[in-house]
Amino acid sequence: MKYNALKGIHDIFPPDIYRWQHIEKVATDVFSLFGFQEIRAPIIESTDVFIRSIGETTDIVEKEMYTFNDKAGRRITLRPEGTAPVVRCYVENHLYNLPSPQKFFYSGPMFRYERPQSGRFRQFFQIGAEAFGVAEPKIDAEILSMLKLLFERLGLQELRFQINSIGCEQCRPGYRKALVSFFSDKIEGLCPDCNRRYEQNPLRILDCKVDSCKTVRQGAPRVTDFLCSDCQDHFNALLSFLALLDIPHVINPDMVRGLDYYTRTTFEVTCEHLGAQNAVAAGGRYDRLVQEFGGPPTPAIGFAIGMERLASLLKVSGGQDIPAPGVFIAVLGEAAGEQGLSLVNGLRSKGIWAEIGYTGNSLKSQMRRADRLSAEYVLIIGDEEIASGRCKWKRLADSSQGEISFSEVHNFFQ
Repeated sequence: MKYNALKGIHDIFPPDIYRWQHIEKVATDVFSLFGFQEIRAPIIESTDVFIRSIGETTDIVEKEMYTFNDKAGRRITLRPEGTAPVVRCYVENHLYNLPSPQKFFYSGPMFRYERPQSGRFRQFFQIGAEAFGVAEPKIDAEILSMLKLLFERLGLQELRFQINSIGCEQCRPGYRKALVSFFSDKIEGLCPDCNRRYEQNPLRILDCKVDSCKTVRQGAPRVTDFLCSDCQDHFNALLSFLALLDIPHVINPDMVRGLDYYTRTTFEVTCEHLGAQNAVAAGGRYDRLVQEFGGPPTPAIGFAIGMERLASLLKVSGGQDIPAPGVFIAVLGEAAGEQGLSLVNGLRSKGIWAEIGYTGNSLKSQMRRADRLSAEYVLIIGDEEIASGRCKWKRLADSSQGEISFSEVHNFFQ
């Protein structure tokens, strides 16, 4: 019987996995420069964690969550995003008692039942970061600066930083009222989901991806025109900090993000090479969420990076070298196999990636494998080499070759 991966689920294996590992390492290095420490939250959570944080009227909660009952009858959900589990951890473990800010990063799989398409999967991976305890816009700018440095170190270009402010609980009601008024005579042109959103959360209409809704919402009031003085001051200060840090950006007043917990600053990093699903990273402030989870009032900001999309950009840009063995030892005969095994073991103990052929394979097939692995050097050991105590070496890149004694091998490769 042949088994296949589930629809919307994909395997990650060489050479692609090397790009993923490279991204994770560079991200860890960059995040550490900004004082972020790794946190590992569970993949499964109580369903209420996501309903409370993401919002009951969002597509994620209404349509896309993988939710089931466990054997104790509890409603369990595979995490669809990373912020809510980190906030739950922050509150449950009283991390707010530690000096602020508390800064964390994470990576791992997320799960959403949605139509698979280019750059979008039902199991997908994210790298994210969250910072707790700072209300001033300086940390918003630091977060964007951290993303800029990360993408620069990955060698990525032609990325756009889009930012907006969606206000707070003080100015949001006025904006909501304006949206209700604007859409009141356009309801028939909205999709069924947005008809329901009109009653429950009209702000969500602005995030709808249906073409008819995009057309209907043209000319809708912009949230930046309804900001209270505090939110406007916060946004103006952020723009000043971005200029100070030389972070190129565009203000996108139509960007509201799709999760209910966002407040004030929202942002996306996009790339035109990704097509319709062009967001590489996205995030924003969620200054009320910690308190809604039972913690003290705590301002916070975070983002998530889509690993699949970032890895695809890295593949196109050629910004990551695929690792290859430094040495491949081709062996012919039982005695050569023993000598080769001893040599390869010594090379590995020195930190050199070394591979060995197997005596049942011809020299031609072993050389073909060395070439497929892109090995830098090949050592050839047969009966003649065993008798002379010397092996042949060949550098595949330029076909240079020579001989070396077995005792010199470990010093030859530094």
